[in-house]
Amino acid sequence: MAIKFIVKDPDSILREKAMTVTKFNANLHKLLNDMAETMYDAEGVGLAAPQIGISKRVIVVDVGDESGLIEMVNPEIIEKEGEQLGPEGCLSIPDLNGDVRRAQRIKLRGFDRNGAAFEMEATDFLARAFQHEVDHLNGVLFTDIADSIYDAAVRARKHEE
Repeated sequence: MAIKFIVKDPDSILREKAMTVTKFNANLHKLLNDMAETMYDAEGVGLAAPQIGISKRVIVVDVGDESGLIEMVNPEIIEKEGEQLGPEGCLSIPDLNGDVRRAQRIKLRGFDRNGAAFEMEATDFLARAFQHEVDHLNGVLFTDIADSIYDAAVRARKHEE
């Protein structure tokens, strides 16, 4: 496993639609392992392959709950329900945060590292994290859809006061 460099906005790969994964092999397993290690090292809750410069439809998510690490290859959101508005940040846009409107509950379909298809549901923060990462696979950043954007350091200082 290896910690990878996280690509920062405005790198063009963050604006591209990532390519569908067709080979489920040792290279994919290494990519997933590297992505998880990179996400944990950066103290993030999700990471998409384009964020480490690789145009593949691969995400990892771990919001720190009982779900643990979730890997998903070629993820698709197939259902959305409800609405939530909440803060988001991004490892590829380290100085900004924003308030983003997302679905409260989603259903996803994708594949595990070995090519087995699966579906899962997510709500609340986990649903937010998945929607954020799937957006990355489509070249969308949270700053494109946020209701408001603010300097992360300024907001943190205000909360400390």
